[in-house]
Amino acid sequence: MFSFAAFRRLVRASAIYDVLMTGAFATPWTLSLLRDQLSAVNILLGGAPLPPFAPFHLLIGCLLGSVVLVWSALRIADPQPRFGRYDAAARYLFTLWMGWALLATGEPVLWLFIVPELAWGVAQSLPLRASGLRRA
Repeated sequence: MFSFAAFRRLVRASAIYDVLMTGAFATPWTLSLLRDQLSAVNILLGGAPLPPFAPFHLLIGCLLGSVVLVWSALRIADPQPRFGRYDAAARYLFTLWMGWALLATGEPVLWLFIVPELAWGVAQSLPLRASGLRRA
């Protein structure tokens, strides 16, 4: 169980993690560089090189990165518990679709995203102490 203050720190920490992990998804140039790095890591983990991205793939990745950065900025500025609950739901969805991609491709680099996404989701799903509840 988390106190209200501890849960707010958790929500803010998850947002900072998102900025660090997905910031490179926000532009086509940084996403292209990241794809190359992820491909190299995937090879080191025993997987195949990642396929090249066409402009449409970059667009979808940049849309994701942009939305995550804005969502992260909100949680850094105002880490309300309800935002943590919504973030947990989003992380479960992300984990689900990354798990689907893992089953479809077998690419081991996906584990580097699946494990932390699931961990942040579980952490932000834990209960708050009743004595620490405040109206958000």
